[in-house]
Amino acid sequence: MDHHFLTPLFAPKSIVVFAGHPDHLEEAPALTRTMLAELRAGGFGGSLNFLDVDMTGTLSDLAHSRADLAVIALPHERIAAAVEIAGRIRCRAALVLSTGLPSSQCRELHDIARRHGMHLLGPNSLGFQRPLLKLNASVAGRLAAPGPLGLVCQSGALTASILDWAARNAVGFSTVVSLGANTAVDLPQVLDFLANDAATQSILVYMEGIHDARRFMSALRAAAFAKPVVVMKAGRQPAGSTAALTHSAAIVGSDDVFEAALRRAGVVRVRSFTQLFSAAKCLASRYKPVGKGLAIITNGGGPAVLAADRANEMGLDVAHLVDTSRTELAANLAPHATLDSIIDLGEEATPAQFKAALQACAKDRSVHGVLVIYSPKLDSDPDGVAQVVCDHIHHMAKPVLTCWMGDERVRDARIKLNSALIPTFRTPEAAVDAFANVANFYQNQQLLQQTPPPLSQLATPDTEGARLLIESVLAERRKVLTEMESKALLAAYHIPVTRTMLARTAGEAMLIASQLGYPVALKIDSPDISHKSDVQGVALNVSTAAQVRDVFNDMLAAVRRVQPKARINGVTIQPMAAKRRGREIFIGLTTDDPFGPVITFGAGGTMIELIADRAMELPPLNQFLARRLIERARIATMLGEWRGSPAVDLEAVEQILLRVSEMVCELPQLREMDINPIIVDESGAVAVDARIVIDHAGPTARDYQHLAILPYPSRYEREWPMKGGDLYTIRPIRPDDADMLQAFTRSLSEESRYFRFASAMHELPARMLARYTLIDYDREMALVAVHTDRVLGEDGEFVETEKIIGVSRYITNPDQTTCEFSLVVSDDYKGQGLGSRLMLSIADFARDKGLAHIEGLVLANNPNMLRLMRGLGYAVRSFPEDPDFKLVVKAL
Repeated sequence: MDHHFLTPLFAPKSIVVFAGHPDHLEEAPALTRTMLAELRAGGFGGSLNFLDVDMTGTLSDLAHSRADLAVIALPHERIAAAVEIAGRIRCRAALVLSTGLPSSQCRELHDIARRHGMHLLGPNSLGFQRPLLKLNASVAGRLAAPGPLGLVCQSGALTASILDWAARNAVGFSTVVSLGANTAVDLPQVLDFLANDAATQSILVYMEGIHDARRFMSALRAAAFAKPVVVMKAGRQPAGSTAALTHSAAIVGSDDVFEAALRRAGVVRVRSFTQLFSAAKCLASRYKPVGKGLAIITNGGGPAVLAADRANEMGLDVAHLVDTSRTELAANLAPHATLDSIIDLGEEATPAQFKAALQACAKDRSVHGVLVIYSPKLDSDPDGVAQVVCDHIHHMAKPVLTCWMGDERVRDARIKLNSALIPTFRTPEAAVDAFANVANFYQNQQLLQQTPPPLSQLATPDTEGARLLIESVLAERRKVLTEMESKALLAAYHIPVTRTMLARTAGEAMLIASQLGYPVALKIDSPDISHKSDVQGVALNVSTAAQVRDVFNDMLAAVRRVQPKARINGVTIQPMAAKRRGREIFIGLTTDDPFGPVITFGAGGTMIELIADRAMELPPLNQFLARRLIERARIATMLGEWRGSPAVDLEAVEQILLRVSEMVCELPQLREMDINPIIVDESGAVAVDARIVIDHAGPTARDYQHLAILPYPSRYEREWPMKGGDLYTIRPIRPDDADMLQAFTRSLSEESRYFRFASAMHELPARMLARYTLIDYDREMALVAVHTDRVLGEDGEFVETEKIIGVSRYITNPDQTTCEFSLVVSDDYKGQGLGSRLMLSIADFARDKGLAHIEGLVLANNPNMLRLMRGLGYAVRSFPEDPDFKLVVKAL
C-alpha cells in the first residue's frame, strides 16, 4: 500500500489494448492508429497485449490478458463493452481515448468503472505520457523528452500545443496528462499523484474549471507544499446574479476569487504558456527570494529602464545597494558608472566589473534577487560575461536571472547560460515577470503555511444567540437582515458598532436623538432596500430636534415615492461617529461558486463601487492572514501616518477581520455581508452601518463543509496522563510541526524506523516531510502526541520545549468508505499506553468522518504491533500481495 492508488494508471507494468481486431488494425479509425503507432514507437518496457471485444471465450480464457491498465480506443458504441471486459479481467485502471462522447454514455462508463473498482481516465481524453517509462498512451503528439516537469491539462488542444512548443524549446516532462471534461480521474487526483511522484520536481497546470472546491484546494495545497506549482487558468467569469444585493458582491468577480484561492494555496498564476515554463524554470532553481527587492545590473541604460518600469508595474522594488556596498563596488568600476538605483556599469563594462557587481549584490541584504542585462557592443565580450555569471551562480544565495539582448552575437552566451540552468530571457520585461512569479511564490508559500482554527483566541462570541437571530429571520421567510438585526449579529461576535435605535414616528425620533446626543444620523430601515443612499434614505449631521422631525418625514415621503412597495420598519437613529481623523474602510463577505465564502477588505464609504478597492482572502483567517489581507488593499497606505493624522489602530482592524472570519466559519447561513463604513483611527474602530444577506444551510454545513479550506480541528486536542503523573497532549498535526517531526524520525531506533517505513531511511525526505505535515483534515488525519520538557537554557533559566513522542495517521482510500492507518511511538516512551491512545483517537476521528472501516499493513515480524492491534479488536489477516505483511482491519 506504499504505492499511490493511481500507480496502475500512470506507472503500469502491463497494458492490454482494446483497439479492434488485432489482425485488422489498418481498418481502425485515425485516432486509434495514431495511438497504436505512438504506443509501439515509445519503447514501453512492460508487457503489451491486444484484445478485441468480439473475441469469444470465457473469462478464464482471458486470464493471461489481465493487466494493470486497459487502453481503449474504439468507436463509441463499443467502448462500454470494452470497459466491462477490462473490469471483469481485473484491470486496475483504464484509459478511454475518445472525442465527442455524449454525457449520458460518459456517466455509464463511470458507473461500470466504479462497480469494478477501476480508475478511469476519460472518456473524451487525449491520454497521458510518461517519458521516463517510454510510455506514450496518448494522441497528443510524439513522446515528450524526459524532464522534471509534470503537466496536467484540461484542454486537449492546448496539451498538443504545449508539447509542440516544448519540443522546440528543449523542455522535458516526467508526466503529461490530458484530462478532458468528462474524466473520472480528475484534476485533484492527478495533482495528488504528481505531488507524490519522485520524478516530478515542478507541476504545471492548465485548467478551465473545477467541480469540487474543497477537493481541489486540498490537493493543490498539498502539492504546493511539496513542490512548486504553476497554474494557468482560462476565462474570466462575471460575478453571479446576486451581485446587486451588496457592495461586496458587486465588486468581486469569480476570477478575483480564483486568484485569492491560488494565492492561499501557495501557487503561482501565469497568463501564457511561455510564462508557465519560465516560472517553472525559475522556481526549480536553487534559491527562492525572501522579498521583492530586485537588483538590476546592466551595461546599457535603456533596457535597464524598461526593466525598472516593469518592476514598478509588478509591485516589485528596484533594490538600492546600501552605502557601504556602493562605496566598495564603485572602487572597482569606471568613473562614469552609476549606482543610484540601477547598477549601470557603462557600455564598456568588463567581465570583471560584472563579477564585482554580482559579489556586491550577493552580500547586500536589501537585494533579494538579481537581474543581469547585457547589451552587445562593439568589441564586447558577451561570452565572457556569461561565463562570469555561470561561475558565480554557486556563490549566490539568491536567485539570478539574465537577459542577453539581441540574437546572433549573443547566441553562444545564451547557450552557455541555459546549459548552466540559469534562467535567461530575450527581453527585460519577461525577466522581471519571471522574478515577480518567484517572489509571489515565496509570499504565497507563507500563506499556505497558515492553518487557522475556526475561532480565534479573542473573547468567546455568542454563537448560539447569533444562530437564534438568523433562524428567526429565516422563519419569517426573509433573507435580508435589517440594519438593527445586522448590528445585533455583529455585536454577538464583539464587533464594535455604533449605538442604534429604531424610531417608528417623528416623535420617537426626536426623543431618541436627544438621548443619544447631537449630531445624529438617520437611515431608512427596510428589508427591501439594499442601498439606502440611492433612495434618499440617509441623512447625516442632523443637529436639532426640529431637523430630526423634518428629515424623518421627508425621508419617508421620498422613499415611498421611489419604492412605493417597499416595507418600511421605520428610521434608525444613531450618533455621528466622533472620529474626526478617521478613515473609512469596508469589510465584507461574498459567496462564490464554487469556492464558497470569501472575505473582502478595502476602502469604504458611499463611493465603494467606483473606487473598487478590494483585497480578498478565503476563510478561516488568523492574525498573519488578516495583516496580509490589509496590506494588499490600496487603502493600506492611508492607514499609516497620513496628511498630519496619526496611524490608525491596525490591531483593531485585524480583530474585526478575525471576528468576521469566526462568523463565516460558525454561521454557514451567511451569504453576503457589508460592514460599510467602518470608521478607524488611532483609538480604535467602529462599524457605522451593516447589511447582511442569509439563506438556509445544509445539514453538513455545521462541520465546515461550506468552506473551501477546512479549519484546523482544534476541538480534537486532548491532554492525557502518563505513568508517573506526567501529561502529554494529543492534537492534529500542523505545518509548523515539520522540524519536530523530522527530529522525532531521527530519534527513532533503526528497528522502529523499519517497522514504520519498511525501509532504512534515517530521516524524512523534504517531499515526504511536507506531505506529512500539511494535510487536508477532511480526507486524512495525523495526530501527534506532544510532550513538554523543561530544560535549562543558556541564561540559566528553565525553558519549555515541545517534542513529538508519537504519531498516528490515516488516509481515506479512494472508495471514500475505508481508510489506511499507520502508527509509530518513540522508543523512549513505549510501555506508557501511548500507542493504544493514539490508535483509539485516530479511529474516533475516522468514525466522526463517517468512514466504515480502518485498516493497515503491519510487518509480519513485528509481534508487538500485532499484539496491540489484536488487543484493540482488530482482525489480523494474511496479505496476498506480500507475505511479509499482515493486514489488520476493524469496523468503525
